[in-house]
Amino acid sequence: MRTLVGIGGSDDSLRALAVALERAQDAGDEVTVAVVENPDSDLSVEEVETRVHEHLDERTLDADVRVLRGHPGSQLVDVADSEGFDRIVLGGGETSPLGKISIGSIAEFVLLNANTSVTLIR
Repeated sequence: MRTLVGIGGSDDSLRALAVALERAQDAGDEVTVAVVENPDSDLSVEEVETRVHEHLDERTLDADVRVLRGHPGSQLVDVADSEGFDRIVLGGGETSPLGKISIGSIAEFVLLNANTSVTLIR
């Protein structure tokens, strides 16, 4: 399975990366990690990219890592569509005290516009 993992530096996207890499290692999935610009993250794109490589090194997993510039949701959807990915994995969705899920703007855009399956890791 070809998986595109979108990561913007938030805690939930870093968790999603760890889960996606663990699954890829177990299932033999082909993974591409797309580092996107996230205005809500305190980390720079370069810092996020460094963390991605650290996760990959810990698992001795080979994955394509690329930086996507521009609107993050649009870029993820475009790459998934144009390159034939089987699914997109994103971090997203925090549960409020009342049990409702709050989804970030990037995850919401991808969920509403992707033509491929989207997995949200909470």
